[in-house]
Amino acid sequence: MPRNPYDVLGVKKDASEAELQKAFRGLAKKFHPDMNPGDKRAEEKFKEINAAYDILGDDKKRARFDRGEIDASGQEMRGNPFARGGGGFRPGQGGPGAGPGGAGFAFDDLGDIFDTMFSNARGGRKASGRGFSAKGEDELFQVEIGFLEAVNGAKRRITLPSGKALDVTIPAGIADGKTIRLKGQGGASGSGGAAGDVLIEVKVAPHPAFRREGRDIHVDLAVSLNEAVLGAKVDAPTIDGSVTLSIPKGSNTGAVLRLRGKGVPASKSEPAGDQYVTLKVVLPKSPDAELEEWVRTWSAKHPYNPRT
Repeated sequence: MPRNPYDVLGVKKDASEAELQKAFRGLAKKFHPDMNPGDKRAEEKFKEINAAYDILGDDKKRARFDRGEIDASGQEMRGNPFARGGGGFRPGQGGPGAGPGGAGFAFDDLGDIFDTMFSNARGGRKASGRGFSAKGEDELFQVEIGFLEAVNGAKRRITLPSGKALDVTIPAGIADGKTIRLKGQGGASGSGGAAGDVLIEVKVAPHPAFRREGRDIHVDLAVSLNEAVLGAKVDAPTIDGSVTLSIPKGSNTGAVLRLRGKGVPASKSEPAGDQYVTLKVVLPKSPDAELEEWVRTWSAKHPYNPRT
């Protein structure tokens, strides 16, 4: 027997729409199958949470549940005179509201009135006959991807509450916090309307070397003393592999070199970004007596103050 949906979501009967959404999102994230792989208990709990929100997140269903017309699973309660096709009065049966000639008031008509009064005001609605077709609920997800996946694009599989798996294409260059919308893949409409959408918020994990500013990529590159003083060709990392970078003679720590077009790949509306390489001159880890003696001799002949 399904539990009371208010108890499932842990909210009071007079909870606001915002409180319902907050409770649902917190529980859905906690028990989502992608967060609990192989955990059957979490999977069942996730289904229970979605079933509860399917009722309480829909104004019409919530009102009918509160009036005792449907149970916790969304099924019509026995003896409910408002149930379509139930034991209510039909035209020609007489009874309350019957007029001359036996043309009585049909509870089917009253059901239509309730449908209109308690139709889901949050979904897109379209008039259809006497009632409205409410759009199904949107389903919210969050997926974390790696820095290089976000820059170069990737594919991820998500599992919907229905158990359906979707392969989602992460577009190249997507930024942290952006949302991907999959139209018509969300909750089904209870009144014949269009299905809701799936909204996927993308969180991008930081990278140990690369950092992003707009469409440009930045990276620090360690160079030896002799490479900085004499110049050299060295391997430098980029988001799509190493390239050969020329270090000019006399390069200092903090010098910035640009690799054109090696940033975030071009999109339909924006050109490719650049990569900026900041040089860091690194001395040997172990003390070197010969280097110390050479520097001592050289500095005596070439004094200078780098802080002026």
